[in-house]
Amino acid sequence: MEKLKVEEVFKKFSNIRALVVGDAMVDSYMWGVVDRISSEAPIPILTINRQENRLGGAANVSLNLQALGATPVLVSMVGNDMKGDIFMQLLEKRNLTDAGILRSESRETTVKTRILSRSQQVVRVDEETAELISSQEEDVVFQRIEKLVEQQNFEIVIFVDYDKGIITQSLIERVTVLAKSKGILIAVDPKKRNFNNYSEVNLFKPNFKEFKEGLKLNFDKRDFQSILKAAEQFKKEKKLEIIFITLSELGVIISNGVKQNHFPAQIRDIADVSGAGDTVIAVASLCLAAGLPTKFMAQLSNLAGGLVCEKSGVVPIDSEQLRVEARKIKISK
Repeated sequence: MEKLKVEEVFKKFSNIRALVVGDAMVDSYMWGVVDRISSEAPIPILTINRQENRLGGAANVSLNLQALGATPVLVSMVGNDMKGDIFMQLLEKRNLTDAGILRSESRETTVKTRILSRSQQVVRVDEETAELISSQEEDVVFQRIEKLVEQQNFEIVIFVDYDKGIITQSLIERVTVLAKSKGILIAVDPKKRNFNNYSEVNLFKPNFKEFKEGLKLNFDKRDFQSILKAAEQFKKEKKLEIIFITLSELGVIISNGVKQNHFPAQIRDIADVSGAGDTVIAVASLCLAAGLPTKFMAQLSNLAGGLVCEKSGVVPIDSEQLRVEARKIKISK
């Protein structure tokens, strides 16, 4: 892709304001070395030498949007606990607004702790409340969304669903009606619980596992025609504009009537796949909001997802690296 065109794309991204709605969390890491076996049980002992907390879930999608030059506003709910305090500190550190963050007395902040020996993950410990928020809490969340929409001009709303309970069927319906009334585009990164609750949205981006489980169908990941047929049917039923299915090492499939519907993955040295979906939905949503061609969306999102897999842990996309890589490949219109 020519340099000028790449710069034009990123210039478009810098003019986009995105409202991110969903499950935010803290991704915590403990790195160390296993050098002996416990005398208490036949388990390895890992001596920790480094720890780090990062923004995860919907907050990582926000970081990816920010890294690409866009202006994200995250709406989520975290606990009124020490872990929630850590989350708020991380937001401030990364220069993300807390205007959409609500604190709950009844819910704990989601934390995923990954324990690694050198670069190998040994175990993951999850602390979370996965129950759906109450109707009263939903009202508070929606009121905050309404207020933000009235105050700012958003080009797109992005639902980032990690099945941690912030996104309810009723909230989906209310936000969808609000967004459509304001002419705001809607993108969705779904999970199983709400998979069938989204309709009339512009971009629906499940991964293959979510797609297969959501439709209760059993087909092979390499059976592109069966996947596309199911996607076309689901798109029609739910009145979706674009279905974008990620297939990890096999690339992506897009269903929106374009002639080319499968885009192979770029071959990369994979270090860690965690967080790749966050990057893909961020890039795809910005392409949608910028009015860029669907093929371009597929290839740039595909590339970005591969780039973050080269890094250890959940990290946002390196904007400059993406620019450089985008110039090397042919991205068709």
